[in-house]
Amino acid sequence: MSNDAIVQGFDDERDDSLRITLDTLADVENGIIIYLNGYIDTYNSSVFQKRIQKVVEAGYINLVFNCSSLNYVSSTGIGSFTAFLKMVKAKSGDIVLLDIQPKVYELFQLLGFSQFFNIRATITEAVAVFLSGASNENNVFPKVFGCPVCSKRLKATKAGRFRCSECKSIFSVDQAGQVFLG
Repeated sequence: MSNDAIVQGFDDERDDSLRITLDTLADVENGIIIYLNGYIDTYNSSVFQKRIQKVVEAGYINLVFNCSSLNYVSSTGIGSFTAFLKMVKAKSGDIVLLDIQPKVYELFQLLGFSQFFNIRATITEAVAVFLSGASNENNVFPKVFGCPVCSKRLKATKAGRFRCSECKSIFSVDQAGQVFLG
């Protein structure tokens, strides 16, 4: 199925640095998977925003961005994702970032945006976010703990890699809330 068959006029405007493919998400009401291939920066973010706005205007408010082939996102690109989140939340929708590349995920973390997004590893986990109405939390999070290096009190809202605001050490928090260096 072509992009234009899913969202009329979606392919009217394109940018070769970011290829976007759409696929409906059958198990989720008003759900769509948006496959991103390339990069998002200052130069192509406006085209990216216009295209995703068409998706939301077409009635899709539960968006899964498959980021497995997205190899770079600038701060402007992250701003685009934030704008989409506000757009769909206003319509009782949500966003899941799926299979995000480590270097892209690290940027989301360093800028403090990873706590606002549902970031999942598999499509099954992404669908579960919409079906359960779950957001970034589970019963372990938020987790308050001491930095393993300097003991500064920190809070993790979800599993992932983090940097201590005091000593700048990098550590991980797993799904069970256990803290590890590195």
